[in-house]
Parts: sequence; structure tokens; C-alpha cells
Amino acid sequence: MNEIYEKLTKVFREVFDDDSIMLTPETTADDIEDWDSIEHINLIAAVEDAFGMRFQMREVSGMKNVGEMVQIVKSRI
Repeated sequence: MNEIYEKLTKVFREVFDDDSIMLTPETTADDIEDWDSIEHINLIAAVEDAFGMRFQMREVSGMKNVGEMVQIVKSRI
């Protein structure tokens, strides 16, 4: 799990161009200043590329926080 969080943190920092981002399972779009609907699409694509997997549309629309994203990633790799 720590490896997933470390890799995700790098992806989030690159997508949002913010090296101060520290992810927790409870992190949501409300916690990251530039996380809007457009950046969400960029983030999903970057996470998929980083982990070599694809999210299903229902997963993307149903994710409530980073913890849920990590669980999905964990189940695919």
C-alpha cells in the first residue's frame, strides 16, 4: 500500500504542479486547490498510465476519496 501511495503522490504532484501535496485515504478534491473536473480527467489518465491499468467509468464517477482510488488500483495491479 505504501508503494501505491508514494507513486500516487508523485502523480498528483505532477498533475497539479504542487510538490507540497501529501495524500491520505481521506484526501478529496476539496483538499487540493486546482482539482476541478478538467484536472480530474487529467489525473485519472495520469494514474492509469502510471499503474498500467484502466478505471471503469462507474469507478471514476463513484470515487469519493484517494483511499477508494488506492483500493481500485490495488485490485488491478
